Amino acid sequence: MSARTPTPANRFGLDYRAEAARLGAPVVPIIDAHTHIHGERASRIYDEVRRLFGVVKTYSMTQIGQAPVVREALGDTLRFIAIPTWSDPDKANAHGMGYVKTIERFRREFDARIMKIWASPRLRDIVTGVGAVDVRDIDSPARIAACEAGRDLGMMYMVHVADPDTWFATKYADPAKYGTKRSHYEALERMLDRFTNPWIAAHMGGWPEDLGFLDGLLSRHDNLYIDTSATKWVVRELSRHPVTATRAFFEKWGAAGRVLFGSDLVVMEDQLSPAKTGVSAMSDLADSPESAFELYASRYFALRTMFETAYDGESPIADPDLMMVEPAKYNAMSGPRLRGLSLPRELLGVLYAGAAERLVEEWTIRE
Repeated sequence: MSARTPTPANRFGLDYRAEAARLGAPVVPIIDAHTHIHGERASRIYDEVRRLFGVVKTYSMTQIGQAPVVREALGDTLRFIAIPTWSDPDKANAHGMGYVKTIERFRREFDARIMKIWASPRLRDIVTGVGAVDVRDIDSPARIAACEAGRDLGMMYMVHVADPDTWFATKYADPAKYGTKRSHYEALERMLDRFTNPWIAAHMGGWPEDLGFLDGLLSRHDNLYIDTSATKWVVRELSRHPVTATRAFFEKWGAAGRVLFGSDLVVMEDQLSPAKTGVSAMSDLADSPESAFELYASRYFALRTMFETAYDGESPIADPDLMMVEPAKYNAMSGPRLRGLSLPRELLGVLYAGAAERLVEEWTIRE
């Protein structure tokens, strides 16, 4: 594939190696607090990409069966976050009481100090029948049991709550089935009060569309942190706010160490060839080592461009949510606006590493 051929990960045919060199080294080496790394060859391609963009340490939600392979490829620059076993055909068990055993294995075998609660409304389509009630909400019985296990093992929490507003306008249009977006946060706040260990709410807390709501949520809960993962979603929605408003949010909460850098990169062997095993829809995002490189590079390029520069133009990454909401206006290759924030160096240092060092790194080494 030519580096100049437009693709969903590279709409402008950029040379991402050259763009990484143009950005230069970040103000501090970056800690990526939110990825999903799998596969030996894919991990090594990811390693090349992260080095180009100044990422030196990665926290990954890796399926436990692949954890040894990923650790072998990336060594002590990678740490694991416990997640359910998605390959388990018994989804109610994988996300329910079976998850407690998985958490214990992650802690025992891989010294994981963070456990993930995945509470997307999509789970209501994945887990159905008798076991659904135990895992449907963030504060369902099995979720409480998982958090109790994590607490007893000295772990902190990561949570995926809600989903983009675009999804609630389309995929989740039935509130009787999926709830309202606000209802998911009512359950989250109960859990934040019940479990006082730190929580990282992924994807700008699940609501980059509403910085005022996030400001209130962070103000009410001193044990809550957020990360910047889900690059397409976060770039799209943060760029819709006035730059002054987004910058003010980061100057308040980023400077306070409450916002961690995260990409949400999904890395897997299926992205290295046209033949797919059907493991994940994310495998369709690339079909060769070259396109996988561009996929991984595009996320770091977009995030660093947004945080560090004054760029104001379209994102190099296609965003299908645009077409999903307005099919007459957008197509599969349309991209949203990307507005650079030109954050000051001191704030970038906290966002890129300082927040993770003070929260996650210190938590990881505590006994």
